[in-house]
Amino acid sequence: MGIKRNLYWGWYVVLGAFLIMGINYGARYCFGIFVKPMSLEYGWSRSVISLGASLMILTYGIGGIFSGYLLDRMAPRRIMMIGATLASAGMILTGFVSSPWQYYLTYGLLCGAGSSCFGVVVCGSSVGKWFTTNRGIAIGTASVGIGVGTMILSPLLGYIVQASWQKGFLFLGLSIFIIVMGLAQGLMKKTPPDTEGLFPEGQLPKANPSHSETPLSSTDKLKSASSRTTEQPLSLAQVFRDSRFWLLALCYSLAVMAEMAIFVHQVAFAIDQGINRMAAAASLGFLGVASILGRFFFGWFSDRISDAKYASSIGFFMMAVGAAILMNAHSTTILLVYALFFGFGYGSIAPMMPILLADRFGLGVLGTTYGVLTFFAAGIGGSAGPLLCGIIYDRFGSYDYAWQINLSILIVITFLILILKPRVPNR
Repeated sequence: MGIKRNLYWGWYVVLGAFLIMGINYGARYCFGIFVKPMSLEYGWSRSVISLGASLMILTYGIGGIFSGYLLDRMAPRRIMMIGATLASAGMILTGFVSSPWQYYLTYGLLCGAGSSCFGVVVCGSSVGKWFTTNRGIAIGTASVGIGVGTMILSPLLGYIVQASWQKGFLFLGLSIFIIVMGLAQGLMKKTPPDTEGLFPEGQLPKANPSHSETPLSSTDKLKSASSRTTEQPLSLAQVFRDSRFWLLALCYSLAVMAEMAIFVHQVAFAIDQGINRMAAAASLGFLGVASILGRFFFGWFSDRISDAKYASSIGFFMMAVGAAILMNAHSTTILLVYALFFGFGYGSIAPMMPILLADRFGLGVLGTTYGVLTFFAAGIGGSAGPLLCGIIYDRFGSYDYAWQINLSILIVITFLILILKPRVPNR
């Protein structure tokens, strides 16, 4: 009783999600550090290497649908433990590949499937189910782990890969297994509060005999972040027939396409511009630092404005500014300025996706809808970005056209997200 009164368990879930997303995204967002060494050792083209990254992201997106579905039905611990086993095995085996098909199998399929089980769908949805009025700051705080993980792992892996890129994958595999297994067992073992007769944020539901018979009684009474009316939860069929869901899918698919294209290729691009290898790797860490500020800001800001779509638009605009600066990043200083703007803006993506879904469609199907949205955003958009970027480089010998496409996309969605309609209470 004393623990519940002093610290609501939902904040332990936030801590667990923070650390787990840190190792998940830190490990995957640092992949750009491996592009040049693998290309030099095997003579593989950028498009061959990019295809592995794209396959991993596509598998991650598909896996997010299933992990989100499972999360609406069980505690996240088991899902995460399965994922940690698959992802760690994939990372370790990638260090021993000698041909593209082996690389696609270990990194593309195993790492993708495993990481989807302890990625933003499972972590973000787990946090979202424990909170109502503070959902924005809770999800924003948890997603800061993505930036912290990138900030810590980027220079560390840059140092390890200087000696051997194979040791880099071994290090990542062991780290994922040890950290995720421990945190899943310790902090992610409980189901959301509504399954225990509680409202999110620890509030006991008022006695109501007419609702006490149904397991959805507390969920039916949850406050929406944008509406204070009591509503029945939407069905998945209703969500997928709603044009607002598909607008979110379009905007975030394009945003993540640009994001992942840049993440996978920015280190190789910087090295091509004559920037020191360690400085190029460190730019990923600096981008992670900037994203920490962005996640805190956008999570906090979304709780204080009439509609979270305006926070999302600002995030896309900041990414566009960063993408424009990257096109002229011919020195370490300009590269770091790019990382500041782009990192701050991309920091909006992880918190804003579940917040906008919860605002528009409620909590009852958050895990499943978030999984499907992640499939389109990460699976389709995220997988297309790196591959398209690699093909453009192999065709034209530079990233100029790729960066121009990314900038154009980000400008378009900055305004497109603003037509997203607010939630209309269902009857």
